[in-house]
Amino acid sequence: MADRSGLKLVGFMFATVTLAVMLTAGMVVKGYADGAYALEGSVIVSQDLLTMDAASRH
Repeated sequence: MADRSGLKLVGFMFATVTLAVMLTAGMVVKGYADGAYALEGSVIVSQDLLTMDAASRH
């Protein structure tokens, strides 16, 4: 059976890595939600712009 101090150290290391990954993922998701990042090749067109463009053609 493993000693408790070794298991505590391994558990602390896993907890630290897990926290770092969760914080990084949260920051990336927030960046995408705020519009700081954009996916390559994606174009977002508002429905209002499409409606205005269609109305101006008539």
